[in-house]
Amino acid sequence: RHPALCPSSRPETIEEKMSSSIVYALDFDGVICDSCGESSTSAFLAAKKKWPDIFSDSKYESFPEWMKTAMRKVRPVVETGYENVLLIRLLHEEKRASDRNADFGSRPLTVGEIMANWKEILPTVMEKWGVEKEELVELFGSTRDEWIKNDFEGWIRANTMYPGVIE
Repeated sequence: RHPALCPSSRPETIEEKMSSSIVYALDFDGVICDSCGESSTSAFLAAKKKWPDIFSDSKYESFPEWMKTAMRKVRPVVETGYENVLLIRLLHEEKRASDRNADFGSRPLTVGEIMANWKEILPTVMEKWGVEKEELVELFGSTRDEWIKNDFEGWIRANTMYPGVIE
């Protein structure tokens, strides 16, 4: 029985309305805004918590521009937010290797190499650094939540809306 042909005297339930409704769901991240700045900054803050001995250096007092630029380049490999934390650490390690080995002919991974090999690099660095996915998911999420709570305006500014979205 189709409702348009045989109207019922009783009102539709929510379940009935939902079963005949079309629902459009948009993902905020990458659909209406460029969240690379927000996710990279959240990851940087999380990495500072996870590895304070590495990121306590004064050069990491704020998110370095070179790292922001590199994160924008490698961002396409990220499937889940926690991976950003690992990329922050990897970029740090590769920069450190570059600075240390400049005179010895060795070189760090390039952005292209990271992107082409991320599926293999991901489990390798997790094992090397002794971290678990669940731990990093929690750390990334709680760090982001803390940023939102303590600096909502800063968090919003880090989510750049794509042209035409606000108009």
